Amino acid sequence: MTDTQRRGRKIMMTPGELDDFLTAQRTCRVATVSADGAPHVSALWFAWDGTSLWLYSVVRSKRWAELRRDPRIAVVIDTGEEYEQLRGAELSGVAEFVGEIPRTGELCAELDVPETLFARKNFGIEDMPYDGRHAWIRLTPQKIVSWDFRKLGPV
Repeated sequence: MTDTQRRGRKIMMTPGELDDFLTAQRTCRVATVSADGAPHVSALWFAWDGTSLWLYSVVRSKRWAELRRDPRIAVVIDTGEEYEQLRGAELSGVAEFVGEIPRTGELCAELDVPETLFARKNFGIEDMPYDGRHAWIRLTPQKIVSWDFRKLGPV
């Protein structure tokens, strides 16, 4: 169950707007917790399946090591240059690792949809390429906060 947004309701996205936004955007910023408690933020491409955010991460990255140690994660996706154009969402929860590590393409029905979405969106192809360096992280958000400043009208 996803927590309900309490503040900023005037500018929050409807579920349909949020789904369209997450489907269209390509890059997100992933926040993890370092061993000493410091935040670590990195950029990744992602796929949204309507329920979960799918991240295809290098398994030898700092991000991967941090999530293996502490699976708490927050992800921000945003766009807009001018104040009245700003739109975005923050999704947070617990990371889950799906499929073999690293991903080599073994049959995994759970990855059929995210891999197709990711390959089409980010590579313009139908089949996911595997390089033996990446694997899948799924974030099914426990909390979502969104904003769309275009709803405020002219500033």
